[in-house]
Amino acid sequence: MEAENLALWRSSIARALHRNRSLPQSRYFQLATVNKNGHPANRTVVYRGFRDKTNQIQIISDLRSDKIEQINYSPWAEICWYFSQTREQFRLTGTIQIISASDESLQPVRLNVWQQLSDAARLQFAWPNPKSPRIAEKEAFFPPSPSIDEPLPNFCLLLFNPIMVDHLELRGEPQNRWIYQLNELNDWIIESVNP
Repeated sequence: MEAENLALWRSSIARALHRNRSLPQSRYFQLATVNKNGHPANRTVVYRGFRDKTNQIQIISDLRSDKIEQINYSPWAEICWYFSQTREQFRLTGTIQIISASDESLQPVRLNVWQQLSDAARLQFAWPNPKSPRIAEKEAFFPPSPSIDEPLPNFCLLLFNPIMVDHLELRGEPQNRWIYQLNELNDWIIESVNP
């Protein structure tokens, strides 16, 4: 795999993650997609790192979830990530690629993320269908532990491909704000803008 041009904003996010590492909520961000009737759909997801040698942000999902239907309808999405200790906000605009069991070329990446999950996180992919009527039998939520070496078929990896990043530092007078944009040559350009 050839490394892509790693963006300057990556170091800003890495620094924010490091400086906010004592706060568990720093590993979570909001992911907004668009549903079939054009309405926004937003939820909190867990940051699963960057895909090696790329600017792609890794997120996991269940193929049975609403967000998969939304991404299939429109791959456009936005991430909003706030770091409370350093008072920084990152808004990332881009597209999402779904990596399921049928995507052979990216199976090693999908498997690697599956293996990094906790046992409890892997177990959730064996639960009954999301948003179906609640099953009364508690045993349905305590199935046998899935194999660490073979992701369950409904486990998928989402790769978020940013094309624009808006970084706002809310501390300072005046505040600082930068826009990073991917241009037509696939190079990242940065502009300092008014907050």
